[in-house]
Amino acid sequence: MLIPDEYPMVSLLGSRDELLRVIEGAFRADIHVRGNEITVTGSPDESGTVVRLFEELVEVLRSGGELTPDAVERSIAMLRMTSDRPAEVLSLDILSSRGRTIRPKTVNQKRYVDAIDKHTVVFGIGPAGTGKTYLAMAKAVRALQEKRVNRIILTRPAVEAGERLGFLPGTLYEKIDPYLRPLYDALHDMVDPDSIPKLMAAGTIEVAPLAYMRGRAQPVSTGVLTPDGWRPIGELQVGDLVIGSNGEPTPVLGVYPQGEKKIYRLHSQDGASVLACENHLWTVRTRDDANRGKPWRVLETKDMIGDLRTAHYRKWELPTLTAPVHFPERDVPMDAYALGLLLGDGCITGTTTPSFATNDPELAEALERALPGVRMRWRGGPDYVINRVRRPGDSMTIANPVTEVMRELGLAGCRSSTKFVPEVYLRNTPEIRLAVLQGLLDADGGPVTQQGRTCRVHFATVSSRLRDDVVFLVRSLGGVAYWRTRPAKDRQPGLARGRQVHHRHDAHILDIRLPEGIEPFRLTRKAEVYRAHGGGRPMRYVDRIEPRGTAECVCIQVAAEDSLYVTEDFLLTHNTLNDAFIILDEAQNSSAEQMKMFLTRLGFNSKIVVTGDVTQVDLPSGTVSGLRVVQEILDGIPDIHFARLTSSDVVRHKLVSEIVDAYGRYDASQQAQEPKAIQQRGKRRP
Repeated sequence: MLIPDEYPMVSLLGSRDELLRVIEGAFRADIHVRGNEITVTGSPDESGTVVRLFEELVEVLRSGGELTPDAVERSIAMLRMTSDRPAEVLSLDILSSRGRTIRPKTVNQKRYVDAIDKHTVVFGIGPAGTGKTYLAMAKAVRALQEKRVNRIILTRPAVEAGERLGFLPGTLYEKIDPYLRPLYDALHDMVDPDSIPKLMAAGTIEVAPLAYMRGRAQPVSTGVLTPDGWRPIGELQVGDLVIGSNGEPTPVLGVYPQGEKKIYRLHSQDGASVLACENHLWTVRTRDDANRGKPWRVLETKDMIGDLRTAHYRKWELPTLTAPVHFPERDVPMDAYALGLLLGDGCITGTTTPSFATNDPELAEALERALPGVRMRWRGGPDYVINRVRRPGDSMTIANPVTEVMRELGLAGCRSSTKFVPEVYLRNTPEIRLAVLQGLLDADGGPVTQQGRTCRVHFATVSSRLRDDVVFLVRSLGGVAYWRTRPAKDRQPGLARGRQVHHRHDAHILDIRLPEGIEPFRLTRKAEVYRAHGGGRPMRYVDRIEPRGTAECVCIQVAAEDSLYVTEDFLLTHNTLNDAFIILDEAQNSSAEQMKMFLTRLGFNSKIVVTGDVTQVDLPSGTVSGLRVVQEILDGIPDIHFARLTSSDVVRHKLVSEIVDAYGRYDASQQAQEPKAIQQRGKRRP
């Protein structure tokens, strides 16, 4: 056969013909080289294999690969034992970094790499030195470079220190460093060492012991929004429904008690807050991320502490609901918009006939249309009396329809300082909640305009309970509500018909932002101003994070596509890992419970690679390896692949492969002798 002139023979045959000697020693054939011509004589099978070998080696050179004695030996083994082409294996580029290219070196390694591309969860099981972790790391770095994932998470059990690490000297990172060092070493081979600290500081690369992977948790008393209202997270069970970021119910897939943990309270600038542990996950982005169209990041609580400002801006924006919360529909005794108007400017004390005060006849007419059986009688100025429409034969004792409904809702007798939105309206469909809010804002609210800025919505009340209910309505619709209190004490009195009227109650002032498509007003004059200036976009930013001691914690996993769920004050958070490439190394040292916890952390658009050697388990006596159990549990499930490597895939010193085989033979002989030993012990018994 002729070798193309473009490939120097020294590249094919090696320095001082070292590669040629490897080939000659492996075949019973005569190989002669003259110039760029190679002649092979021998049996047809041997000669054909040698010719195929040289063709494959030329293909490796053509793809930019480098031939070594080890690569030639592996190519020979592939041609003899498999149908795979050596050139396809040895020329598959996984990652090029720092002047070197990482490629698989055996058929099983190529199948392992291909499986990582094709499956979401891959288990790489085999002896040490087979490249399980190294190849997975290379795939992770490439996925990050190609922006198929946003972060890499590397984890390893630290069983040698009992997962506690408390008795070791030094800081936390100094304690866990020896157990994570192999991951750091592989990472430094593939990524510029100067950029690694920056990537880790930004949360793009996370390296942590397996025990810390389960730390995304909240105190058991923390409220989580469900279709039935708020429930403590500690009471939730698998199958329960919680509200996701799209406002729809989503089932709980997993509940994981976490024990006592250090707790922080995260505050947003609109007054919302919630408790979470330092490892709890938050979806956030910066102003630059938003302006450049970059995806949201996922950071832990501790990652944001001390890094909450950029210049004079709050740095981390939090997501808001993408759609109003959908509670189940419930029957209501009064039109929702009418109720909002009466809560805003109505008199419902029950001691007199219900009345309504407004300078907008449009509202009086709307109220009359919404309340069957009543008519609005103008009494002068802004005052209207809500009278029952009498029909022939009616008794004088028939109650006013409005008064009757107010009694049913528990609102009869309420004054301006004690009004509230009944629960049947608060936890109802988006249409009902919006109608109540529109009535309140048409009566006691209004658009506030500023030159060059979008329009915000203003609302005022002296009822602290009504204030909280309005905040609930706004947040449940995907909006943001800021509020402040104006104390009654020492305030200048107002004027009513020329006389001074002192303030008897503190006033609560709300500034509201609602998402696009949510109209806050029905009253024509207010709606026109709002539409003319635009409502802007509701935004939430992390304002501060404060330590709050310790508490018993739990974490949950939900089925929502973005893994987000609604927690207290309608803040969105999650516990799973989206858009991540996650590698669990030395998985044979994880317990069955840890393995389940780890695998159920899988989020959307993420990939998990689990590596380990079931012959090197360091778990305490009596603890079953999670890597052993998981093969029985998950084998056969689509999109989960088990790649098994053997001693022939060892890419370290040749002696390592022989050591692995020797131990395998020893273990097999020991297992074979056990039945005989048991039988002999039985014969000795009297």
